[in-house]
Amino acid sequence: MVIESILGTLNLNGETGSWRIAVSGRTVEPGLEHIRIAMETAAPAPPPRLLLEWRVPLTEMHFCWHPAGGFNRKIPADWTAALHSDLATSAPVLLLGSQSGENRLLFAVSEAMRPVKIKAGVHEETCEAACSVELFTCPEAPIAAYELLLRLDIRPLFYAEAIREAFGWLASFPEYEAAAVPPAAYEPFYSSWYSFHQNLFAPELERECALAARYGMKGVIIDDGWQTDDNRRGYAFCGDWEISERRFPDMRAHVERVHRLGMKYLVWFSVPFMGDRSRNRERFGGKFLYRLEELGTAVLDPRFPEVREFLISTYEKALVQWDIDGFKLDFIDSFRFDGEDPAVREDYAGRDLRSLPEAVNLLLSETRSRLERIKPGILIEFRQSYIGPAIRKYGNLFRVGDCPGDFLSNRLGVIDLRLTSGDTAVHSDMLEWNSRDTVENAALQLLNVIFSVPQISVRLADLPEEHREMLKFWLDFMRVHQEVLLHGKLTPYHPELNYPLVVAETETEMVIAVYGGDLAVPVPPRPGKCCWIINGSGSDRLLLELPLPVRQAVCFDAAGRQSPGAPPVAGLSRVRLPKSGLLGIQF
Repeated sequence: MVIESILGTLNLNGETGSWRIAVSGRTVEPGLEHIRIAMETAAPAPPPRLLLEWRVPLTEMHFCWHPAGGFNRKIPADWTAALHSDLATSAPVLLLGSQSGENRLLFAVSEAMRPVKIKAGVHEETCEAACSVELFTCPEAPIAAYELLLRLDIRPLFYAEAIREAFGWLASFPEYEAAAVPPAAYEPFYSSWYSFHQNLFAPELERECALAARYGMKGVIIDDGWQTDDNRRGYAFCGDWEISERRFPDMRAHVERVHRLGMKYLVWFSVPFMGDRSRNRERFGGKFLYRLEELGTAVLDPRFPEVREFLISTYEKALVQWDIDGFKLDFIDSFRFDGEDPAVREDYAGRDLRSLPEAVNLLLSETRSRLERIKPGILIEFRQSYIGPAIRKYGNLFRVGDCPGDFLSNRLGVIDLRLTSGDTAVHSDMLEWNSRDTVENAALQLLNVIFSVPQISVRLADLPEEHREMLKFWLDFMRVHQEVLLHGKLTPYHPELNYPLVVAETETEMVIAVYGGDLAVPVPPRPGKCCWIINGSGSDRLLLELPLPVRQAVCFDAAGRQSPGAPPVAGLSRVRLPKSGLLGIQF
């Protein structure tokens, strides 16, 4: 089938069989078009695999942005693998942009539940961008009708605006209405994972929480380890979800002691895992999607109603018995097929749903609904890669995927999440650093996630004094300037260079974070507005382009000690600023 669009001709191919397909287009505004693809069949049937393809000249297209792009912003060859999205993985949005930072082509589809393959690659023979969207690539339950919208955007917008608008468009669908975000979601957290791993004990954790509260942290997330006496990693002991009494003799009393410090309390669960060493393993035998041999666990099939009820009632029990405030629900992206769907050969026996995405959706929807009834404002954390528009319905904290000690990966993850997550609170991956490192290097862990909610995961009691001063200074800065850092207009430059310059702005103040060395940093003219410049470049000098004379200036080093120095002058000015330091100016 040939489809006419603002890009020219699109080709829709597939073995449609009994399915009837209708296509219509609508111009939203010049350069922005929505194409509707509607399908129906007389009797429910598995939908056909469909491939939508087109090519456009590769002109002024220099990078590719995708929610799961990470360090890879290149436009690949067209013979490389497509990018994947579904309910628990990324999002079906892709942008080709220019070196100047403008959008040249963004395309997105309204299907954020089912698997979608999306791609833009260079066709060698013609130097064109070969683009495609592939639907129904995994086993699907029979349906009778289906509808999809394709968004095509060639407006010369700043790339970040085009991305934000696309995700706003996705969020506008009723089926993707995002969960409310309580204020507590925007407060700094302490996490036990990197600092303790599975070697958790209530007294030590309480001592760390007491210190964390002094630094202004308002919550704690206890990770893997509370449910087992085993310290060997892996997930063989997941699935019973009973407290290790050796580690936590009285869990409710322990939670209450943390609450008295003014901190929320969240507990980790690996949602799909039923470990080889769990007592419940036999009870749920045969109700698995596949096994993860290397992790010592099987993955539950949520299409069984008893599986969903077991999981939800487990969280309800924890919420009521321990009086906790939320959950870190992990490994949602493991709900997938590893090869064939095991339900097909069993003719879906015992399952009340045939569609896996529908089952995961129902599991998470009922989980949130039932937990909210018990404790309104419940906090639920998800991590990359399950951060798409559909899953915003269930979680209100989105965390960067695991990147221990890697501030560059953390920065990329934070900015990508800020562009795609709307009002959902964006959290950094847990921050850790070696206590023997310099205070300037330790501070980089915080500076690179300054536009997110930080999660701290170092042994606070073991930090040298200078590191403690640094941590207190920057957490205080994040608290005082939360509005601009977390809710201001975010302008991240040059994704193809890993976001070396990021600006956030409100009506009253601006924060400019510099991460690349030898950049000429343009400072917009904002008379009367306070401007803060963060030096994450690794150098002790910054090249600032100042439009006006500076009326006031104040400078701090990495640990928050005020540093002397003359105010920078108007024009192009090389300014001394301590590594990992802060400069405040007012025109």
